[in-house]
Amino acid sequence: MPHVFRPEHAMRLIGEDRERLLPVDRVMDALDVGGHHDVIDIGAGPGYFALPLARRTRGRVHAVDLSSDMLRMLADRAKDAGVETIVAHQATAERLPLEDASVDRALMAFVLHEVPHREAAIREVHRVLRAGGRFLLLEWDKRPMEMGPPVEERLAVEEVEALLLAGGFRVLHRIYPNDVHYGVVAERGESLSR
Repeated sequence: MPHVFRPEHAMRLIGEDRERLLPVDRVMDALDVGGHHDVIDIGAGPGYFALPLARRTRGRVHAVDLSSDMLRMLADRAKDAGVETIVAHQATAERLPLEDASVDRALMAFVLHEVPHREAAIREVHRVLRAGGRFLLLEWDKRPMEMGPPVEERLAVEEVEALLLAGGFRVLHRIYPNDVHYGVVAERGESLSR
């Protein structure tokens, strides 16, 4: 069973070290969020991405996390920042609490390697995205390093792309925001391939 990031380590997710390692603007640019896009951030934690997403769109940002503690931190941070467009949902990646075709953009950052049923999670993102919607999936490079999850729990970029293709997505391109993470940008197809 993969380890799940624990709420008591939440400050690691919003500190200056993370900002240096993982520039938010680079990720937001890859997701191409703007206008009135409705967005889902799966594994939102204390809002490292959810808050900047809410500043980029006049639509809703649905922040999904397993942890009520993480969602409380996010709510406090959003309140302090005067952000009112974030809707918090305590749920798993495999059962997203949104209607079909209800969002334009989806982000899943460093979560998929923790999900027991990865194919189900990808199908759920496909279900909630509108046709032509964009999905950015960020993960740890699958090699030994001093930070991050154990290497045996990580997913190679090719594994992620195969899961996306099997889940009905069209892979657009990869991004490398730093030397330890990668991202795959995909677009929702019209129907789920079987």
